[in-house]
Amino acid sequence: MKKNIAIAGAGLVGSLLAIYLLRRGYHVTIFERRPDMRKNQAGTGRSINLALSNRGLHALDEVGLSDDLRAVAIPMHGRMVHDRQGNTNLQPYGKQGQFINSISRSNLNIVLMNKAEAMGAIFHFEQRVTHIDTERSAITTASPENHLATYHFDGIVGADGAYSAVRLDLQLTDRFDFSQAYIEHGYKELHIPAAGQFTLEKNALHIWPRESFMLIALPNPDGSFTGTLFFPFEGKNSFASLTTDAAIRSFLEETFPDVIKLMPEALHDFNHNPTGSLVTTRCYPWVRHTTVLIGDAAHAIVPFYGQGMNAGFEDCSVLNKLLQRHHDHWDAAIREFQQLRKPDTDAIAQLALDNFIEMRDLVADEKFVLRKKIEARIHELYPDKWVPLYSMVTFHENIRYADALQIGRKQKEIMDDILAQPDIATTWPSLNFEQLANRLHRP
Repeated sequence: MKKNIAIAGAGLVGSLLAIYLLRRGYHVTIFERRPDMRKNQAGTGRSINLALSNRGLHALDEVGLSDDLRAVAIPMHGRMVHDRQGNTNLQPYGKQGQFINSISRSNLNIVLMNKAEAMGAIFHFEQRVTHIDTERSAITTASPENHLATYHFDGIVGADGAYSAVRLDLQLTDRFDFSQAYIEHGYKELHIPAAGQFTLEKNALHIWPRESFMLIALPNPDGSFTGTLFFPFEGKNSFASLTTDAAIRSFLEETFPDVIKLMPEALHDFNHNPTGSLVTTRCYPWVRHTTVLIGDAAHAIVPFYGQGMNAGFEDCSVLNKLLQRHHDHWDAAIREFQQLRKPDTDAIAQLALDNFIEMRDLVADEKFVLRKKIEARIHELYPDKWVPLYSMVTFHENIRYADALQIGRKQKEIMDDILAQPDIATTWPSLNFEQLANRLHRP
């Protein structure tokens, strides 16, 4: 008899996992504390546009949705770096034909919910999880009127995000490790309207790096861009320091002169859109009896590698394969799942933090640009021996995050040695690229 599974959270990961389980013949019930977003769309300013890449697309392909979602996504072939004078420089993400995809979080979520519901998932909206009894595999929820109801299942999945109620209950159990760390930056959405067409290059992720902070912008199908300012909460240049309209306007005009002209509502957006915080969470174990954590509930990360959603979708794919391997023995599959995925999610959490420094500080640095140029040449000549770190993470779903982190650290050592050579800016074309590629594989 197929199992009856409860999922806490109707977000991206919870809805996708429901589809996987339904395809296996499971009965799936989803509890979501928010109203049904299909009937009650949330306003802007509460999420960052998503970058869908190969790991996420692979999972969507497994459930037959990748073609539909590719059709409404916008390819981004590289970073378009904007300096203070308005000059631009496109830095390709990978080789020709490799790109990431800008996609609307809410539109993607709606597609996944509709698919899950059409396959038989039962959704309970405005039901807040108040307690998980892992020994009895029971979940208690509360309605807006605080009416409590308890349900029993064969397994429970906590897919309820970075502030997971399921995880909170697990934290109260013996020998549960948990940590959370906020970076000093928050984020705020600033909208760039379409003006009848795309006012910036359509097929790029735009970035205005300003050392200790940055602005990024991702394209939307209607010709607009979703801009996101990543900015310190406190300090000289910070959200706390911009206390008047005049100060906000002056800061934006001086710091982002080329794009501020395209943002007629920038002052309104700055004043009215909420300021979000950015957290990394780590915990273990993810499993207690028949309850398992997945996605951000198990491993929330900062968004600077564009891998939060992709990692969550990969979780679903991995768990599905393990259910197949264990012939749907739920207990065995979820235990192997946590052991297999924990090193990878720790790795992508570190990579995401590292990439924030790269995005805000280094993309406009001459040595960084040279490093990327040399790595691209090695990869072009010896594609099986040297794959740049960004490509391993973003375009090679067969390479585990943990392996990519380890290989990337060795690549950095090699590249640091190269860049320390005198006159490397002019002599680099004469490097022994084969020797460099082989050095990566020495013990």
